[in-house]
Amino acid sequence: MSRVHDVQLRQLDLNLLVILDALLEERHITRAAERLEMSQPAVSRALARLREALQDPILVRTSEGLSMSARAAGMQPQLADLLRGISQLVSPSGFEPATDARLIKLTGLDLELALYIPALAKRIRRLAPLMRLETVRQELDSFTMLEQDEVHFSLTGLEPMRAADQLHRLSIDTMPSICLMAEDNPLALGDMSTRAYAAAPHGLVSITGKGPGYMDLILQKKGYQRTIMLRLSSFMSVADFCEESDLIFTLPLRLAERIAAGRRLVLRPLPEDIQQPPITFYLYWHARYHRDPGMQWVREQLLEALKETTAAAY
Repeated sequence: MSRVHDVQLRQLDLNLLVILDALLEERHITRAAERLEMSQPAVSRALARLREALQDPILVRTSEGLSMSARAAGMQPQLADLLRGISQLVSPSGFEPATDARLIKLTGLDLELALYIPALAKRIRRLAPLMRLETVRQELDSFTMLEQDEVHFSLTGLEPMRAADQLHRLSIDTMPSICLMAEDNPLALGDMSTRAYAAAPHGLVSITGKGPGYMDLILQKKGYQRTIMLRLSSFMSVADFCEESDLIFTLPLRLAERIAAGRRLVLRPLPEDIQQPPITFYLYWHARYHRDPGMQWVREQLLEALKETTAAAY
């Protein structure tokens, strides 16, 4: 858009375009005023401003009443299209699940997604058959992925370190941490002391591949130190490494239950003096999608899917 056109638009009150549309359609000041629920003098003043801004008479008097000028007749269909487009722009966007074909991108750790997203996918396939889902490999910081608009949702038990004011979240599950080990592990029977827990060889799922796990920091406060004998980047292979070995993994309960299903593995509680508050898993999204009707609908479907899954488990 040229600088001249930009100046002209800034000088024109866009509310005048609504009055212009009524005047061109009614070709009568009184009827246009009634249609707009304005006074006749106010519409007359608006017509004077339009004539000055457009440098055109717009409506001219004839023996049969007011008639459009040549320029007004030429602009009328364009004006109608323009006002229709503006109305669609400022009106709340509509959303029809049955016909919506958008792509929804989610990120999270492999097992977290496996726990919570299949029920959502089944529900969406039933209610919004054209909508597509895509899981995106989680980078070191899924919150940055949300901030950079690489994904719409992140499923995680972590807390954002920055830009938290631009993120919204929904609690979807809460669970304690639990020990996962082979059924013939010496610690599988009886009470487990903190000393025995710390002395056992441990496995750790670490997305970054660096630094200690959160249990290392807790043990350090108690005066203990554990040895990480195996560090994995994914939950999916935990059972293969844990079964028939002496390794212990400390995991959120429902993730451990999923890993242990059908395997010769057992779940044991952490020693009482190092048990921590339950871990809460959240669905995060950026503020840019907070009021989007389609994204609101997806969040509602996840909650409904989780309710159905929980009900089926009992």
